[in-house]
Amino acid sequence: MNDDGEERRGRGGRGGGGGGFRRPRGCEFCRAKTDIVDYKDTNMLRRYITERGKMEPRRKASTCARHQRAVAQAVKRARTIALLPYTSEHIRLSGLHLGRR
Repeated sequence: MNDDGEERRGRGGRGGGGGGFRRPRGCEFCRAKTDIVDYKDTNMLRRYITERGKMEPRRKASTCARHQRAVAQAVKRARTIALLPYTSEHIRLSGLHLGRR
């Protein structure tokens, strides 16, 4: 109950709201029943990398722990043999360093 006697439903907090885009729940790899994450499939791996070049966390990528480890290993392998960049292009080309000083 609110101070003025009004009950709050669906506003704020984690209760809901809605109207926005909802990502389907569950691991994409488990739904497709794939055990191997191919490091050569760069289009698939780019979905698990942010525009800054970081790997997406599990809660955003909606992968299970087993497949998140496999995705991380595949991204690292693809970066090592230069299929994927370590950083995003515009940061590398501009030469700006926005980190700590």
